[in-house]
Amino acid sequence: MSNAVSVVVFDVNETLSDMSPMGERFSEVGAPAEMAKLWFATLLRDGFALAASGDNGSFATLGAGALRGLLSGVELDRPLDAAVDHVMGGLAALGVHSDVPEGIRALAAAGLRLITLSNGSARIAEQLFSEAGILDAFESLLSVEDAPAWKPARASYEYAAAASGADPAGMLLVAVHPWDIHGAARAGLRTAWLNRTGGSYPGYFQAPEFTVTALTDLPAALAAAH
Repeated sequence: MSNAVSVVVFDVNETLSDMSPMGERFSEVGAPAEMAKLWFATLLRDGFALAASGDNGSFATLGAGALRGLLSGVELDRPLDAAVDHVMGGLAALGVHSDVPEGIRALAAAGLRLITLSNGSARIAEQLFSEAGILDAFESLLSVEDAPAWKPARASYEYAAAASGADPAGMLLVAVHPWDIHGAARAGLRTAWLNRTGGSYPGYFQAPEFTVTALTDLPAALAAAH
């Protein structure tokens, strides 16, 4: 590709944040730990449904609503409202994956502009990066709360390009989610799939330009592509 990458756009939930401790939050209220994955998938499904129908929902509102539905059939150790609050509180207590600080520093040192584009809140991202000591590496923390729609709607990526004053062709989206990679590619961005789990990429989505198993491998992959 002729355009060199100048802006790296990061997904936040699961890509940079380690969401595995959320299972513990479910256990603590008397629900199965594995319900955490179903909850996150339900939350995303409902966010996508709103985006597809022309609406833009709040991550926290959808998260609490999806949780209320899932927990209503579970024998909890506390009232439903308190259980919902306890699980949702886990989002603010997450940390980053172990490869993130070094990977972010290396990309920043390579002179790339770093931003986020999250379906979650910018406030949570700010707290996450502050505690990891990497907040200063980011130029801006963007959330779809301020965009016309959630990712993977084209308008969300166009919002990030406009907010950065960048051409989508010079932007690289980094995400663990194939649906995010596909949406970004369709919007004209370059893409890097962070495949930490050794999973297979679905053939029905547009393939990523780069695939790495750790964020620390991305700077070398980008350098080799020039």
